[in-house]
Amino acid sequence: MSAEINLAWRYCGSQIKLWRSEAGVDREILAKEAGYGCEYVKSMENGRRKPTLRLLQIADQLCGAGGKIVAAQEYLKPEAHPQRSQEFMALEKDAIAISSYEPLLIPGLLQAPEYARALIGASSPPLDDEAVEERVTGRLKRQEALTVRTGVMFSFVLFEAALRAQVGGREVMERQLQRLLELGELRNVSIQVLPFGRAYGVALRGAVAVLETVDHEHYAYVEGPETSTLYADANKVSALTRAHDMIRMHALSPEDSADFIRKVAREL
Repeated sequence: MSAEINLAWRYCGSQIKLWRSEAGVDREILAKEAGYGCEYVKSMENGRRKPTLRLLQIADQLCGAGGKIVAAQEYLKPEAHPQRSQEFMALEKDAIAISSYEPLLIPGLLQAPEYARALIGASSPPLDDEAVEERVTGRLKRQEALTVRTGVMFSFVLFEAALRAQVGGREVMERQLQRLLELGELRNVSIQVLPFGRAYGVALRGAVAVLETVDHEHYAYVEGPETSTLYADANKVSALTRAHDMIRMHALSPEDSADFIRKVAREL
C-alpha cells in the first residue's frame, strides 16, 4: 500500500470519527446500521482498512453530514497507475517517439486485457479487486494511443523470455501472443524479438524506455520491481539510448519477429 493511499484512508476515517462524535452517534450504532462488525468499522476509522462506500453513506445519513462524508469517496479511488510511474506516463501522452525494451514481461502498451489482469492481480502485496480493475482499465485506456496517435512511432523490443513466461496460463498467453501479432501490423508500431543467446551483456540489465517530446526533449526511464527512475540528464539519457540501440540492433526484424512469435505460440 502506498503512503498516499494510507494517508487518505486515515484522514477519511478520522473525519468519520469526528462527525460521529459531534453527532453523538456511537460506533456500535454505525456498525449495526451499516451491517458491519464493530471492530471492522474501528479498523476503517483508524485507517487500517479503506472506508467502504456503504460506511460513508450510512455515516453521512446518521450524522446529518449532507453529503460531506460521502464526498470522500472520490479521494479513496485507487490510482490507474502506480505512483512511481505517473511522471513517465505524463510525458508519454505527449511524446512523438517512444522506444522500449522489456526482458521479462510484455510492455503495458501491448498487453491483452487477460494478460494485464493476470499480471496486476498477482501483485505483492495483493491489491483489492477495485484496485486491480482500476489499473487494468487505466492500462487499456493508455493503449488507445497506439491507434489514435498514428503520427507517433512506437518501437518495442521483447526478450524471448517475455514471450515464454506463462503469465496467467496457456490460454492467456495464446491471446497475448495473438495481440502482439495484431498490433505489429499497425503502421506506427514496430515489435521486435531478441532471441535467447543474443546481446546478453546488455539485455539482462533490465527494462528501459526512451522517448522524445514535441519540444524535442529526450528522457529515459528505467523501471525495476520496487523502484523506477526517470532521467533527463543528457549524458545519462544518451548512455541508456545507446544501450537500447545495441539491443535493438541484435533483435530480429519486425517480419522475422512475427514469425518467431507464431512459432512460440505453436509451442505453448
